[in-house]
Amino acid sequence: MTAARTINFTLNGMPVTADVKPHHNLVELLQMQFSLTGARESCGQGLCGCCTVLVDGRAVSGCLYLAVFVDGAEVTTVESLDTATTLSPVQEAFIETGAFQCGYCTPGFILMVGQLLDAHPDPDDHQIRHYLTGNLCRCATYPEVIEAVKLAAKKRKAAAPA
Repeated sequence: MTAARTINFTLNGMPVTADVKPHHNLVELLQMQFSLTGARESCGQGLCGCCTVLVDGRAVSGCLYLAVFVDGAEVTTVESLDTATTLSPVQEAFIETGAFQCGYCTPGFILMVGQLLDAHPDPDDHQIRHYLTGNLCRCATYPEVIEAVKLAAKKRKAAAPA
């Protein structure tokens, strides 16, 4: 039996400490020690995007990313968008376009759309499809997701200071 290791990292803007075993992945860490369930393990192979988490600003598959690797890193989950009064433009767009049915894949899509719009503020259909290739929706809401990306881009542009 391998001993746990203590790691320190920033989680959604707050410094945290956790004890992790070498075989625990990032999703297990977030769920077991921090009760964050936005990133979910579905395929367990990094193919579906349900477990998407940002580590130092880059999207990773939390089901494949070992928890010990976040020692000293900045981890951002969909829960970072949680506020009592406002939604992000991406969240608003997903609601307004109905870009979800069961919602299981939605947290991963929302994080990826945020990254997409950071890189391409006014993406075309090809860029959207290419960027979101790693996110699967078993309910097949892809047309609504594409519509949500375009709406979120407009919302971001309208909210940007002139």
